[in-house]
Amino acid sequence: MYVAIRVKLPSSRIETMSSNMRAWVVVMLACLVASNVFICDVNAAGECGKTPIRSAAASLSPCLSAAGNVRAAVPPTCCSKVGSLIKTAPKCLCAVLLSPLAKQAGIKPGIAITIPKRCNIGNRPAGKKCGRYTLP
Repeated sequence: MYVAIRVKLPSSRIETMSSNMRAWVVVMLACLVASNVFICDVNAAGECGKTPIRSAAASLSPCLSAAGNVRAAVPPTCCSKVGSLIKTAPKCLCAVLLSPLAKQAGIKPGIAITIPKRCNIGNRPAGKKCGRYTLP
């Protein structure tokens, strides 16, 4: 059984509580915004550094035909892009190959993972795992 108790507070007390509540909400919103900025900064320092994965993927657009067909010739521009990405951020290459964006573009990771070997890139991380794939 519940009993309701009604307490009448002076209007000045209610206004003080109301402004305290507003101040608390503002502080909480500020904390949420600040934490979101921090989380975005942490996410920006992922496999591709501060470069968004979309930009990294776009830079590899010359590789599209070779990433979908193992018999397609790998263009020299693709080889240079992949070579520089392996040198600067090898985990980024793996992240791009396994991204949903790559899948939407028709890239087949099992074929795309062979591009460094098909380009004869000497410093490729052969034997490294990229998801369920291993770099040849």
